Amino acid sequence: MSTPYDLIVIGSGPGGYVSAIRASQLGMKTAIIEREALGGICLNWGCIPTKALLRSAEVMHLAKHATDFGLKIDKVEVDLEAVVKRSRGVASQLSNGVKFLMKKNKIDVIEGTARLEKGTSAPKVIVKSKDGKDTTLEAKHVMLATGARARDIPQAGLVADGKLIWTYREAMTPDVMPKRLLVIGSGAIGIEFASFYNELGCDVTVAEVLPRILPVEDAEISAMAEKDFKKQGLNIITGAKVENLKAGKNTVTVDITNKDGKKESKEFDRAILAVGIVGNVENLGLEALGANVEKTHVKVDGFGKTGVPGLYAIGDLTGPPWLAHKASHEGVVCVEAIAGKGKAPPEPFDASNVPGCTYSHPQVASVGLTEEAAKEKGYDIKVGRFPFIGNGKAIAMGETNGMVKTVFDKKTGELLGAHMIGAEVTELIQGYVIARQGELTDIDLAHTIFAHPTISETMHESVLDADGKALHI
Repeated sequence: MSTPYDLIVIGSGPGGYVSAIRASQLGMKTAIIEREALGGICLNWGCIPTKALLRSAEVMHLAKHATDFGLKIDKVEVDLEAVVKRSRGVASQLSNGVKFLMKKNKIDVIEGTARLEKGTSAPKVIVKSKDGKDTTLEAKHVMLATGARARDIPQAGLVADGKLIWTYREAMTPDVMPKRLLVIGSGAIGIEFASFYNELGCDVTVAEVLPRILPVEDAEISAMAEKDFKKQGLNIITGAKVENLKAGKNTVTVDITNKDGKKESKEFDRAILAVGIVGNVENLGLEALGANVEKTHVKVDGFGKTGVPGLYAIGDLTGPPWLAHKASHEGVVCVEAIAGKGKAPPEPFDASNVPGCTYSHPQVASVGLTEEAAKEKGYDIKVGRFPFIGNGKAIAMGETNGMVKTVFDKKTGELLGAHMIGAEVTELIQGYVIARQGELTDIDLAHTIFAHPTISETMHESVLDADGKALHI
């Protein structure tokens, strides 16, 4: 049995590796266990490589519209192999960057698959290496950051085969460009892939079981996104029941019933399952330890405690929102609580200020309550809106399709939520996240100077509009 660590982290995604770094900074002897590549799903198969693909699609879009900017490009073609190669190169670069950070912070990296057994102050960690050898490790504290994976729905016949029916992994490394593609699910993952393949010339159909796409977003923003996507050529079916997804020799057939009850059998070259994710809780030994697992997610408090002495969990494993930045921040809160020797930091993790981003074209971003949710909670609200068409920078960029929407408590001026659609809104949303974290009011934001000309001025105008003071519309 090895020398005890202060902290062993299982999983090296953005939650795990960031937690390990923070623990090392606080003087804790730390190890991290990873069964695949450092960086986890996010760096290798999620956030980062998908953004590299979407950047290629964005450049393709600009090239196809070059004449709008007074430029001539004779021929625009897709080199799918090169697009994928660039994406994989970006992922590899960042995974190697995590290796450097582990070495810099003197964190032991252990390759293998971990499981837990009952220990003294914390569970023992047994690591099975690739050659099948077991090594037992001990630590004062153990953190689970094992993440999640794509969800199948066998009862509805929605199961990926990795060949014709893809998860996000296969969708990122296609061997061919499908002519007809079905995307099942219209959350951020589904819409990003739909946007990517549509821009590169694929005939894309999106099937969503709920009444609207991007269902976690504000209804007004969701409606604008659907209208824009349809204008770009996406076929969107909402209120859709998808059944009997079957892979043939080189095509996929499926039955789709629309919201009016009309059922059609359709054929596609490929299908992408984007119907949610499930936590990686299997084969960890959680049941024997007495951890509370509900619907593949480990229940924790605001500091990552599982209720099992010495065992913590963070990130996608603990449930929504399933976002890398949520996992990183959750991990830091957890580690700082551990390092405080039982004295918790001032505030537990609060998911209400976690921004959500969809990197489609146009982009979508939000933080806080939607207009509907604010009303349901009993707030008397005031709402501000400002369209990109009223912004000089957006017009100069040729990106006039967009809007910023802000929701305030009429009584206190508290920013309850902010919702955006348009160019670069995934960058802009952080301004409102800071405003919510700092508890700024509509008056505080109205008195803030925004640089000109920038798209961020739409944020200011939306705040002003909530009080009937918008200047440029």
